[in-house]
Amino acid sequence: MNGHATTVTPRVGVVTFPGSLDDRDAALAVRAAGAEPVALWHGDDDLAAVDAVILPGGFSYGDYLRAGAIARFSPMVATIVAAAADGLPVLGICNGFQVLCEAGLLPGALTRNAGLHFVCRDQRLRVETAATAWTRNYQPGDEITIPIKHGEGRYVASPDVLAELAAEDRVVFRYLGGNPNGSAADIAGVCDARRTVVGLMPHPEHAVDALTGVGVDGLAMFTSVLSGLLSRV
Repeated sequence: MNGHATTVTPRVGVVTFPGSLDDRDAALAVRAAGAEPVALWHGDDDLAAVDAVILPGGFSYGDYLRAGAIARFSPMVATIVAAAADGLPVLGICNGFQVLCEAGLLPGALTRNAGLHFVCRDQRLRVETAATAWTRNYQPGDEITIPIKHGEGRYVASPDVLAELAAEDRVVFRYLGGNPNGSAADIAGVCDARRTVVGLMPHPEHAVDALTGVGVDGLAMFTSVLSGLLSRV
């Protein structure tokens, strides 16, 4: 596939940090999409021959200093940064998005919500681009509902970076029906220039089973990367 795995069934790593909350949910979403979830530990530097990696939500290292600021120095994140430069698909969800920004894999930063309150609700989003490793199974303009739960989800970046993201079609998701945190340009998720690294504040792993009552709008993120990996076999 991408040189990281030897099996036909794609292997998707899910990193656990001290304070991770949603690593098991992310693993379940990977399995629901048809791939094999692989547990990765923050203190290791071996990617265990995975084909893609997810940095899940939670409060890595207790969110001391600021969210994601300590996790970005972990051995596993250093390995992921190097592998991402070689094309490894990487998804950061909520705290994982914060870690990706802190590590320099994605531009901008996530700061305290504009209202200074933790927000937790089902959130409507618009898919702005399907041209990423994690959104190829959506259509641009799709409106989906994905849960959010964060206190530091306000996306900020310089005017130049915001203009670059817009010009290069690198805003992946935008909030609809009200901006929950004050993010610039209603941005809920962005991607890197290679379009293989995606970060978003909403939690697609919580929208993969109809039994949750939210729906399954998040499942396509996980089937998207699976489709892309299988197309390389």
